[in-house]
Amino acid sequence: MPKYLLLLLSTFAMACSPVPDGENAEHAMAMRAQSGGGADASLLDAMNEEPEDCLLMVWSNQQSRDIEFDRANDLVDGGAISCATNTSASQFQAAIDALRAAARSGDKARMLEQLGLPLLYIDRDGEQVELDDDQIDALYDEVFDARLIGAIERLDLSRMTVVPERGGFFELGSIWLVVDKAGGRPRLVTVNRQALDEAAGAARRKAQDRQGEPVPDL
Repeated sequence: MPKYLLLLLSTFAMACSPVPDGENAEHAMAMRAQSGGGADASLLDAMNEEPEDCLLMVWSNQQSRDIEFDRANDLVDGGAISCATNTSASQFQAAIDALRAAARSGDKARMLEQLGLPLLYIDRDGEQVELDDDQIDALYDEVFDARLIGAIERLDLSRMTVVPERGGFFELGSIWLVVDKAGGRPRLVTVNRQALDEAAGAARRKAQDRQGEPVPDL
């Protein structure tokens, strides 16, 4: 591992704790001297700005990073994506884009590529089962029916809720994305049909309460 990354990790051993601006700048200068500039200068420059310790830790585990996007989209319901999930908003966005594209394509193989197996499936009665490769293949049409595909097509990063050390979820917990390594891209690991039905009912009631607005087809 490059020396400047070792310095970065030691500097932020107490992640998510504030670092005084002056001390932050001194560390950045020290690391730049060690690295001699280069491709990771953007990460070093980031330390001269407003301290965001969790993001800096996440970026240190990534070969490439989107600093501007990650800063602008780190905060969602539940807190900071970087602190709760140990990865960045851009990685979640990449996963969402891939899931939405797979759902729209109708290609089963593309959707299976986005799953983290075993997939935890919770049916309408609340029964839980972990589906492996063979099981998800056999039950694919039941799990990924029109309602779930529609929910995946509507995924929006700004509507995600994060839970520390558990991941990010959508639609009242219907869809969970979880990261398996620091700085990595999350995968779809849980489908909760019971929660999806509850989310659809809540959305329908909300739409009905708004006079003159059509009820969404969920």
